Amino acid sequence: MKRCWPVLINKSLMIPLLALITLGACSVPEFSDTGSEDPGFLTELPEGVLAIVAPYQDLQAVRISPEDGCYWYRHVGPVETTMLPLRTVNGNPICTRDQTAVTG
Repeated sequence: MKRCWPVLINKSLMIPLLALITLGACSVPEFSDTGSEDPGFLTELPEGVLAIVAPYQDLQAVRISPEDGCYWYRHVGPVETTMLPLRTVNGNPICTRDQTAVTG
C-alpha cells in the first residue's frame, strides 16, 4: 500500500506547526529604545526650543522635517511608533521658519 507524505506526519504536530507559521507572518519590526542611534535625529536641542516645549513629549528622538521646517519627535505608543510634531505648552508646533509661508 502506497502512503503519501501527509499521512506520515503526526496529526498532533500539524496544528502547532500551522500556528507557528501563521504567527511568524505577523511579526513586527523592532525599534531601538534609544533615540540617538538614528542618524536623522538631533543630538541636542537649542535652548530656545527647550524653554517652550510641552513637558509630555519625548525629547530623545527629535528631528527637523525638511518639508515644513518643524521639529518632530518619535512617539512610541502601545500599538505603533510614529513621528508627531513637537509642540509648545499652548499646543503650537515648534518650527524653524515662518509657517504662514508654508501654508499660505
